[in-house]
Amino acid sequence: MSLIQNIFGNATEANLEELQREFEPIIIEDEQIVAAYKIFRDKWVFTTKRLIMLNVQGVTGSKREYHSVPYSSITHFSIETGGTFDGDCEMKLWIRGASVPIEKEFKKGTDLKGLQRILAKYILK
Repeated sequence: MSLIQNIFGNATEANLEELQREFEPIIIEDEQIVAAYKIFRDKWVFTTKRLIMLNVQGVTGSKREYHSVPYSSITHFSIETGGTFDGDCEMKLWIRGASVPIEKEFKKGTDLKGLQRILAKYILK
């Protein structure tokens, strides 16, 4: 991940094999990681069952918050692709019972069509 992407807080794709080992203690038996993105130490992990948002806190990074959102709680989503002058992409997820969507920006070149397919596959069941 480039320093510039870190400074601006844009998510980049993460290595699925490394994440499978890291998240193994909290993944259930028939759950698989299908996509993942990271910003600094934080991660957004899309599995076959849910979205896991990992927020690493503190100087040492030993404090971690795992926020799980089952796909059945997501009512709708939007993905905005980058333009000519604004290359960043954005995803918004509306969660049942929340008035404000969860938002995440992605760097230019992120496979947003693939991300849309993943969301559609698990949300539109």
